[in-house]
Amino acid sequence: MTDTPLAPPRSQWADVWHQFRHHRGAMFGAFVFVFLVAAVYLGPLVWTVDPQFLPRGRDFLDLRDTRPIYVALWDGGAKVSWAHPLGTDNLGRDTLARLMFGGRVSIAVGLTAMVLSVLLGTFIGILAGFFRRLDGPLMRLTDLFLALPLLPLILVASLLFREALAARFGPEGGVFILIVTLIGLTSWMQTARIVRGDVLALKEREFVLAARSIGTTDTRLITRHMLPNILSPILVSATLGIATAIITESALSFLGFGFPPDFPTWGRLLNDGVVRLSSYPERPIWPGILISLTVLSVNYLGDGLRDALDPRIRGR
Repeated sequence: MTDTPLAPPRSQWADVWHQFRHHRGAMFGAFVFVFLVAAVYLGPLVWTVDPQFLPRGRDFLDLRDTRPIYVALWDGGAKVSWAHPLGTDNLGRDTLARLMFGGRVSIAVGLTAMVLSVLLGTFIGILAGFFRRLDGPLMRLTDLFLALPLLPLILVASLLFREALAARFGPEGGVFILIVTLIGLTSWMQTARIVRGDVLALKEREFVLAARSIGTTDTRLITRHMLPNILSPILVSATLGIATAIITESALSFLGFGFPPDFPTWGRLLNDGVVRLSSYPERPIWPGILISLTVLSVNYLGDGLRDALDPRIRGR
C-alpha cells in the first residue's frame, strides 16, 4: 500500500484569494467597481463627445433638453436624439459624456482622499498603540474629531479656503485639493482606532518581545513586524474609505460647495437634475444610480476582504 502524496501547502495569499472568490458579494462588488472604473476612464475613448461642448444658434435650440431615447417607448412625442442616447441638459451638453467625466472626478476624489485618510489613520494608530505616552493625547484627539459635526465643518472650511486655493491652483485644481484634503483630514479616525487596537495586541506577542530583546530599534519593529501584520484591517478600512469619500464629495457638490457648476461630478449632476425634477424626472436617476452602485460595490468589496483576511473565517 502506497501513501498518497500530500498536496503542497498553499500560501496565505492563496488562501485569501480562495476565500475571496467564493464570496459572491465580493465578486459582484469587484465586477461592478472594475466595470464602472473602466467605463468612466476608457469610455471617452469610444464616446468622444465633449462633455463641456455648448452648441450655438440653431443647434442649441435643437439639442437642448432632449430626453433619453428610452422615453420614446411610452411618450411618442418626446424630444429624443440617437446622437445623445441619454439626452442633453438645458444647455445642450451630452448627458452620457458628462456622466463619464463626472465619474472620473468622483472616483479620483474617492481614491485620493482614501489614501490620505488611511495614511494618516495608520500613522496615528501606530504612534498611539506603540508609544504609551502618546496613547492618551492621540486618542483624545481622535475622540474629539469623532464628536465634531463633520459635514458642517467641511462646509465652513470649504468657504474659508476655496478662493485662496482656486487663485493658486485654478478653479478645478484648487477645489480638488480642498475637497480631498478636507475629506482625508476628517475620515481617518476609524482607521486609527483599528490600527491602535491591533498594535496593542501585537506588542505582547512572542516574536515582538524576542525582537525587542535582541535590541531591535523601534523603527525596525514598526516597519518589519507591526506593519505587515496589520495590513489586513488597513486594506478593509481603505475600501470602505473610498465609499465614504465618494458620498461626502457627492453631498458637497449636491449642496453647491463642490466643483464649479460647469465642471460635472456625479453630485453636481444630481443637483442639476433635482432642479428640474418635475419636467425631466429621469435626470437625477442616472447619477444617483452610479453613486449607489459605486458605494455598494466598494462596501461588498470591503466585506469580502474582511472575511477573506480573517483567519477565523477563512477556510469555512
